[in-house]
Amino acid sequence: MEPTKIRNAQMQLDVSEAVVNGSKFVKAMLKDCLFQDVMMAGTRILDANLSDLEIEGAQLGGAYIHNIGMPPKGHPMYDPQAKMRPLKFENCHLEGSVLENCNLSGVELKDCNIKGLKIDGVDIGELLNEHRKK
Repeated sequence: MEPTKIRNAQMQLDVSEAVVNGSKFVKAMLKDCLFQDVMMAGTRILDANLSDLEIEGAQLGGAYIHNIGMPPKGHPMYDPQAKMRPLKFENCHLEGSVLENCNLSGVELKDCNIKGLKIDGVDIGELLNEHRKK
Protein backbone atom coordinates (compact mmCIF):
# COMPACT_ATOMS: atom_id res chain seq x y z
CA MET A 1 0.00 0.00 0.00
CA GLU A 2 1.47 3.35 -1.06
CA PRO A 3 1.44 5.93 1.78
CA THR A 4 -0.37 9.25 1.39
CA LYS A 5 1.91 12.00 2.69
CA ILE A 6 0.60 15.17 4.31
CA ARG A 7 3.33 17.63 5.29
CA ASN A 8 3.27 21.19 6.57
CA ALA A 9 -0.52 21.38 6.24
CA GLN A 10 -3.50 22.31 8.37
CA MET A 11 -6.57 20.21 7.70
CA GLN A 12 -9.33 18.28 9.37
CA LEU A 13 -9.56 14.62 8.39
CA ASP A 14 -12.84 12.69 8.49
CA VAL A 15 -11.84 9.03 8.30
CA SER A 16 -14.63 6.46 8.52
CA GLU A 17 -14.69 2.70 7.88
CA ALA A 18 -11.10 2.81 6.70
CA VAL A 19 -8.01 0.69 7.26
CA VAL A 20 -5.04 2.94 8.00
CA ASN A 21 -2.75 0.29 9.51
CA GLY A 22 0.86 1.39 9.86
CA SER A 23 0.04 5.10 9.64
CA LYS A 24 2.48 7.47 11.34
CA PHE A 25 1.83 10.83 12.96
CA VAL A 26 5.15 12.54 13.74
CA LYS A 27 5.30 16.07 15.18
CA ALA A 28 1.55 16.35 14.54
CA MET A 29 -1.11 18.23 16.46
CA LEU A 30 -4.13 15.98 17.07
CA LYS A 31 -5.90 18.16 19.66
CA ASP A 32 -9.61 17.42 20.24
CA CYS A 33 -9.63 14.34 17.98
CA LEU A 34 -12.20 11.58 18.40
CA PHE A 35 -11.38 7.91 17.98
CA GLN A 36 -14.61 5.90 18.32
CA ASP A 37 -15.11 2.17 17.76
CA VAL A 38 -11.51 1.76 16.63
CA MET A 39 -9.05 -1.10 16.79
CA MET A 40 -5.70 0.35 17.81
CA ALA A 41 -3.91 -2.78 19.07
CA GLY A 42 -0.15 -2.37 18.88
CA THR A 43 -0.38 1.43 18.71
CA ARG A 44 2.54 3.27 20.29
CA ILE A 45 2.32 6.84 21.61
CA LEU A 46 5.74 8.34 22.32
CA ASP A 47 6.71 11.76 23.74
CA ALA A 48 3.12 13.02 23.67
CA ASN A 49 1.15 15.61 25.63
CA LEU A 50 -2.00 13.67 26.52
CA SER A 51 -3.39 16.16 29.05
CA ASP A 52 -7.16 15.85 29.42
CA LEU A 53 -7.13 12.55 27.52
CA GLU A 54 -10.26 10.47 28.14
CA ILE A 55 -10.33 6.75 27.47
CA GLU A 56 -13.72 5.08 27.94
CA GLY A 57 -14.87 1.55 27.26
CA ALA A 58 -11.42 0.44 26.15
CA GLN A 59 -9.81 -2.97 26.40
CA LEU A 60 -6.24 -2.33 27.59
CA GLY A 61 -5.12 -5.90 28.31
CA GLY A 62 -1.38 -6.18 27.91
CA ALA A 63 -0.90 -2.40 27.79
CA TYR A 64 2.52 -1.16 28.92
CA ILE A 65 2.32 2.37 30.31
CA HIS A 66 5.66 3.74 31.45
CA ASN A 67 7.71 6.90 31.99
CA ILE A 68 4.57 8.98 32.57
CA GLY A 69 4.78 12.44 34.10
CA MET A 70 6.38 15.79 33.55
CA PRO A 71 9.55 15.99 31.39
CA PRO A 72 12.57 14.95 33.47
CA LYS A 73 15.57 17.13 34.26
CA GLY A 74 17.71 17.45 31.14
CA HIS A 75 14.71 17.31 28.78
CA PRO A 76 14.27 20.48 26.66
CA MET A 77 10.75 21.00 28.07
CA TYR A 78 11.79 20.44 31.71
CA ASP A 79 10.34 23.01 34.13
CA PRO A 80 11.25 22.51 37.81
CA GLN A 81 8.14 24.52 38.82
CA ALA A 82 5.71 22.45 36.73
CA LYS A 83 3.41 20.06 38.56
CA MET A 84 1.38 17.36 36.84
CA ARG A 85 -2.36 17.41 37.44
CA PRO A 86 -3.71 14.24 39.07
CA LEU A 87 -5.08 11.32 37.07
CA LYS A 88 -8.46 9.73 37.72
CA PHE A 89 -9.24 6.06 37.15
CA GLU A 90 -12.93 5.17 37.52
CA ASN A 91 -14.68 1.81 37.09
CA CYS A 92 -11.46 0.15 35.93
CA HIS A 93 -10.74 -3.56 36.11
CA LEU A 94 -7.07 -3.70 37.06
CA GLU A 95 -6.98 -7.24 38.48
CA GLY A 96 -3.48 -8.70 38.30
CA SER A 97 -1.94 -5.40 37.21
CA VAL A 98 1.42 -4.21 38.54
CA LEU A 99 2.43 -0.67 39.47
CA GLU A 100 6.20 -0.63 39.72
CA ASN A 101 8.49 2.21 40.80
CA CYS A 102 5.56 4.68 40.79
CA ASN A 103 5.08 7.80 42.88
CA LEU A 104 1.75 7.15 44.61
CA SER A 105 2.01 9.92 47.20
CA GLY A 106 -1.41 11.39 47.90
CA VAL A 107 -3.21 8.59 46.00
CA GLU A 108 -6.66 7.71 47.36
CA LEU A 109 -8.62 4.51 46.73
CA LYS A 110 -12.41 4.95 47.06
CA ASP A 111 -14.99 2.15 47.01
CA CYS A 112 -12.46 -0.28 45.51
CA ASN A 113 -12.30 -4.06 45.81
CA ILE A 114 -8.89 -4.56 47.42
CA LYS A 115 -9.07 -8.34 47.87
CA GLY A 116 -5.53 -9.59 47.29
CA LEU A 117 -4.08 -6.07 46.94
CA LYS A 118 -0.47 -6.21 48.04
CA ILE A 119 2.05 -3.47 48.63
CA ASP A 120 5.62 -4.73 48.86
CA GLY A 121 4.25 -8.20 49.62
CA VAL A 122 1.86 -7.06 52.40
CA ASP A 123 -1.80 -8.00 51.89
CA ILE A 124 -3.57 -4.68 52.47
CA GLY A 125 -7.04 -6.24 52.89
CA GLU A 126 -5.75 -8.41 55.73
CA LEU A 127 -3.87 -5.47 57.22
CA LEU A 128 -7.03 -3.33 57.21
CA ASN A 129 -9.08 -6.13 58.78
CA GLU A 130 -6.50 -6.42 61.58
CA HIS A 131 -6.55 -2.64 62.04
CA ARG A 132 -10.37 -2.58 62.27
CA LYS A 133 -10.34 -5.31 64.94
CA LYS A 134 -8.23 -3.10 67.25
